[in-house]
Order: sequence, then C-alpha cells, then structure tokens
Amino acid sequence: MTAEELWNLSGLEGTYEAWAFSEASDKLADLVIQGIKTATCSSYDLYITNNERIPEEGDYSVILDAKGEAVCIIKTTKVNVIPFCQVTADHAYKEGEGDRSLAYWRKVHENFLKNELSTIHQTFTEMTKAVCEEFEVVFRA
Repeated sequence: MTAEELWNLSGLEGTYEAWAFSEASDKLADLVIQGIKTATCSSYDLYITNNERIPEEGDYSVILDAKGEAVCIIKTTKVNVIPFCQVTADHAYKEGEGDRSLAYWRKVHENFLKNELSTIHQTFTEMTKAVCEEFEVVFRA
C-alpha cells in the first residue's frame, strides 16, 4: 500500500510526510507497529544544511518499510533539540532498540550521527545537536 492510500484509508485530515527509518527500516518500523518504539532521533545539522523543516508536535508521518510500502501513521507528540550528551535514559528507552539502555543508545546513535554528519562534511562531538522526537501510532495498515 502506498503512503497516499494509507493516508486516505485513515480518514485523517491535513498533511503528512512519508519516510522510512534510514537504517534497519523494516526492523524499526516493526518496533513502531508493536508499540515498543515511540521515539526517534536525527541530526539537527542535517535538517539545517538541507534546509528542511524540523518535526513539530502534531505532525503526521506515514512510516514506510524497506520496500516503500506504508505500514502505519504516527503523530509527533514531543520534539526536543538537545546536545547528544544530554539525551536521557528515558528517551533511549522510548527508542525501543537493543536493550533499551542509554549506553546502547549512545553507542548506536553516535555511529548513526557520525554517518549522517559525514554526508555534509561535519564532525560529531558530544555537543552535536540531536532532534529527539516522540510519537504515537494513530493508524495501522
């Protein structure tokens, strides 16, 4: 099912973005559908460099799998832009990955952010700004 088909089926109104998680998209989409993953994180600098809008509370997103098929719709409930070193254990737990610990989250996301930043020729530091987003599933395929 396409993002547009799922959106129309949901009966929701307004606008949405359709996207897949950049790494392990099927696994992470499955965690979202199960209600385990209720948060995500991305590079603030990437948004700024690419002149993209930072997610805001109330935004809708259609989550896609690795094949581009729509699997669910989420609604953003909270957004914080904070330095990497200030991301909390609570946020790490809500991301739902690995053992859900802050130590695991830091290890995985440091590598993730380093890779994202390398695409725009920037370097990761502990003060690198992260866009920490929380969401809820509002419609499933």
